[in-house]
Amino acid sequence: RQICCHQDLIANKGSDPASENISQGPRQSAKFNYLKELLETLKKENRKVLLFSQFTSMLDIIEEYLIEQQTSYLKLTGASKNRQDLVEKFQAGEAEVFLISLKAGGTGLTLTNADTVIHYDPWWNPAVENQATDRVHRIGQKESVSVYKLVTMGTIEEKIVEMQNRKKGIVKKMPRV
Repeated sequence: RQICCHQDLIANKGSDPASENISQGPRQSAKFNYLKELLETLKKENRKVLLFSQFTSMLDIIEEYLIEQQTSYLKLTGASKNRQDLVEKFQAGEAEVFLISLKAGGTGLTLTNADTVIHYDPWWNPAVENQATDRVHRIGQKESVSVYKLVTMGTIEEKIVEMQNRKKGIVKKMPRV
């Protein structure tokens, strides 16, 4: 799943000769390149973005890009000590992008200042993704919200999305009590 996001997530891990080959040469990521284009467009449109990833190391890579682009951002991970302070800063308009690890920010937040949600990588459980998206859909939301799910086609990510859709179908067929 990590290689679908960016090869730097697995470069130099372990002693597997295949991983050593991956880390040589210029590092490219079609998904990351697409994200950069999307973020440029959203910035021009003055959109406020929540960007979720389950990999904090991926958030670090995205953070480096945002710094290069002089894009204001905040980052919330399990290591963040000032969770409510970060939320208040984003709600006050102090950042264009809020990078959030899926586990740290999937519940308990109200982020109605955002009008765009990006799921950089799919999570096995669609309910977890929906909870994360729901951070924006709260009382006080005045804007239409766009949601982007970035999926690398022909990979395990595509299989995850298929599984999510099957799970959603099962839930819809369950009797209501």
